[in-house]
Amino acid sequence: MRFSFSWSTRYQQVIFKQRFNFSSNFNNLNRSLNAHIKPFSLPSSQRSFSKTSSFNNIDLQILKERLCEVVGPRNISTAESTRLQHGKDESHHRAQMPDIVVFPSNTQEVSEVAKVCTDMKVTMVPFGTGTGMEGGCVCTHGGVSVDLSRMAEIREYQPADFSVCVEPGVTRLALNEYLRGDGLWFPVDPGADASLCGMAATSASGTNAVRYGTMRENVRNLEVVLSDGTIIHTAGQGRHTVKSSAGYNLTNLFVGSEGTLGLITSATLKLYGIPDTMTSAVCQFDEVERAVTAVLHVLQCGVAVARIELLSADTIRAVNSYSKLSYEEKPSIFIEFHGSEKQTEEDASVVGDIFADAGASGFQWASSLSERNRLWKARHDTLYAILATRPGPQITQLSTDVCVPISQLTKAITDTEKDLEEHKLPGYILGHVGDGNYHVTFLYDTGSETETQLVGKLSERIVERALELNGTCTGEHGTGFGKKKYLVREAGPDSVSLMKQIKHLLDPHGLMNPGKVLP
Repeated sequence: MRFSFSWSTRYQQVIFKQRFNFSSNFNNLNRSLNAHIKPFSLPSSQRSFSKTSSFNNIDLQILKERLCEVVGPRNISTAESTRLQHGKDESHHRAQMPDIVVFPSNTQEVSEVAKVCTDMKVTMVPFGTGTGMEGGCVCTHGGVSVDLSRMAEIREYQPADFSVCVEPGVTRLALNEYLRGDGLWFPVDPGADASLCGMAATSASGTNAVRYGTMRENVRNLEVVLSDGTIIHTAGQGRHTVKSSAGYNLTNLFVGSEGTLGLITSATLKLYGIPDTMTSAVCQFDEVERAVTAVLHVLQCGVAVARIELLSADTIRAVNSYSKLSYEEKPSIFIEFHGSEKQTEEDASVVGDIFADAGASGFQWASSLSERNRLWKARHDTLYAILATRPGPQITQLSTDVCVPISQLTKAITDTEKDLEEHKLPGYILGHVGDGNYHVTFLYDTGSETETQLVGKLSERIVERALELNGTCTGEHGTGFGKKKYLVREAGPDSVSLMKQIKHLLDPHGLMNPGKVLP
């Protein structure tokens, strides 16, 4: 039996409340940064909305007619507003519009769309909910945006096997609402109510990764449409076993491929039982270094925490203002335990002792559903809270996404904090410190070349530091086109060369989401 969901892309209007005055600090910052980082500049295609069309009117009309034959005239759009929506995600990267947006309703239609695009040598870019953070849906070469949101069915649900197969239009919250009656859930939680297939495409993770892993550990099978329209099932059609040693792991090849190797039209996911008890807490530390060190001690003790998140003092200040809370404005840890009532009590006691020894204060426990939801909603709304601190039509955000070995986490975060303090640059630190992944969010005026240059340079310094510590330039947002310049340094030239060979084998004409992932 199949179950269908409908969705709409979430748009949130932020009510701006405060301003930072950046102007007095930028000249000093510029002089310091120039000594460390080569000049940073955004590509011209990112500075303004780009039409990027490579078609003349005759070719575009032919393409539109052929696609209409596949999906029908009501499921295709060339309206500028629709195209603009499909050329932008939630990142700082500027919109670059497709020439046409198509809305297929099933895998066979996606296959036929791919055949038309390959025949006419037109690029294809997948679109889910538009919640990406690295410009993955930006149409750098125009072409066709393949909006998969109308494919919103749960194809197969096997509760006894802890398995479910979903189409791209099924989002994380919709799936968990459906599963709740059977006491099951899908715990990978990036914050946004993203498409689950889109989460697979970017290898997303989030707050629960320290306990349940990332999408890479929780996808059992994928249905993928290749550039020539071939439909494959990476683990075999209908298969959803817990493990397999048969052949190459094609599933993990496509997880994190960001639409550059094929279009994901279904994902078979691993499910979990909803824990009997969930208990959350917030506490504060005088310094970020103390907070991170305390987290490392908790992990070394083997405490099975489900979430453990760090928010800097500036981030807490923004959260308090936006979510109407009154947390002490110090570096804070948000933590959650899952398990039986006895287990969570024991884990909470151990962590409480460790944190107290490290100088934690202001413990606030949340055991009821409403209390926990309020706490974690505040955490998930941090981006909107940060945006609310600086109003303006040209203000945008740049969020870094580095991840380092846990043993290097204290150095990475404290050195970053020193940079921010030294240059008096507002930067909001938050992260999934249980797995070494942290973000720094900057706000800047896109109309100011000075601000754009300086924020870019500092974000590059953060990435360079992570790579020096044997970390990665992106822990969960994906490579997109914003991080691809770091790939050779991170993976090595021979590995990147092999990636390019795989890309050419599966996409010989370079039509699948071009300009992303590979340098």
